[in-house]
Amino acid sequence: GLVADFALIANMVIILGIMSMIEATFTLPGIAGLVLTIGMAVDANVLIFERIREELKSARGPARAIELGYEKALSAILDANITTFITAVILFAMGSGPVRGFAITLGLGILTSVFTAIFVTRLLIVMWFERRRPKTIEV
Repeated sequence: GLVADFALIANMVIILGIMSMIEATFTLPGIAGLVLTIGMAVDANVLIFERIREELKSARGPARAIELGYEKALSAILDANITTFITAVILFAMGSGPVRGFAITLGLGILTSVFTAIFVTRLLIVMWFERRRPKTIEV
């Protein structure tokens, strides 16, 4: 749970940092895009940890369960996020004003949430696992 929380915080920091760099104005539609991004990031983390839990039940070791959990969750995460990103691109192309602001925030959020869900959480879990070397893990 702490790894997922850290990934969500990192996701928000990265999104806000990118929006600050491009000098985007943070409006109500932008906040809605940010909230949707948080939901997508939580979904990705839930998918990963559920896959790890499934692999642990099939009597694999913790290291292999973590590896297979990420591998098997990757396709579902990419599928959901690519679909949402395509929607954000269409909204940006066809919308104006507030709809474009929502699309920009959502698009940036999707890119950062995929990065944090796949790379940041995996990095943290592997670092923890290498340091502690637990015989079993509870997910």
